[in-house]
Amino acid sequence: MKSIAVVFDKPKQLSLQALELPNLQAGQLEVAVEYSGISTAAESVLWDAGVSAFPAIGYPLIPGFETFGRVVKAHKGAKIKEGEMVFVPGANCFSGFKSMYGGAASRLVVSDQLVLPVSDELGVEAVLLALAATAYHAVSGGGTHEPFTPPDLIIGHGVMGRLLARLTVAAGCPPPTVWETQAEIAKGAQGYEVISPEDDPRKDYQAIYDVSGNTGQLDQLIQRIRPGGEVVLAGFYKNGLQFSYPPAFTREARIRVAAEWQRNDLLAVNELVNKGQLSLKGLITHVQAFQSANAAYETAFGDVSCLKMVLDWSAHA
Repeated sequence: MKSIAVVFDKPKQLSLQALELPNLQAGQLEVAVEYSGISTAAESVLWDAGVSAFPAIGYPLIPGFETFGRVVKAHKGAKIKEGEMVFVPGANCFSGFKSMYGGAASRLVVSDQLVLPVSDELGVEAVLLALAATAYHAVSGGGTHEPFTPPDLIIGHGVMGRLLARLTVAAGCPPPTVWETQAEIAKGAQGYEVISPEDDPRKDYQAIYDVSGNTGQLDQLIQRIRPGGEVVLAGFYKNGLQFSYPPAFTREARIRVAAEWQRNDLLAVNELVNKGQLSLKGLITHVQAFQSANAAYETAFGDVSCLKMVLDWSAHA
């Protein structure tokens, strides 16, 4: 059977291609995709600058790690049954194509160990589980040790910043302050305050979480922490970062990098969503049919008003 997939042929050039799906093996599922999200972090690097940031990746490649769909076939012995709705954090099922992470396609063949059963009621918002898990991981560390200090300042009010702020409030922690320089994106706060950096006099933050991806403000953030405070790099940075040593030295600053989510993080945020403790509403601003993928990627990476772009595959499913 054929699947229609988004293929990055080279930087800033994509095509929709009909690719052959492999036969199901033991423990595998075939998923009819309904929605897939476009990542403005890792995928934008591949779109703008090529694969130099990911030495193991080459072209042609298939993006996508935020996929939601219905199981239409299950190999004998699979733990997930036909008809179930699942979140798919990527796939690697198309011969001759690299995956980063391979989930932007109309049909996928994946292991039943990879997917996560989710509520039908989530619908398109299910694609946000990966970003929610990434935000959760920045504080939880994947459950491999004691949780880190939650943010009292978050840099950036995009989807990641909003999810991190919502998670902090949901955990019963004091509402964080969020910095945002673009007035339109500053809107939409739920239980926390969004302000411009120029309007914030504080220089005693304990834990600053940067999810902006801005490589030029590390010195400014270090100067806003209290002695022994921490700056957490939880965004995705296209260029190298550097900082002046004396201000960091006088504050005995800690700088930590938060990596991508782990399975435990995904399970945790799914439970929070199911219990109504974490809302994913109001974060998806654009939805386009997969046939308009070129325009969708241009909008996702070039329109500042686009918080989250989602491709709709449901007509093909």
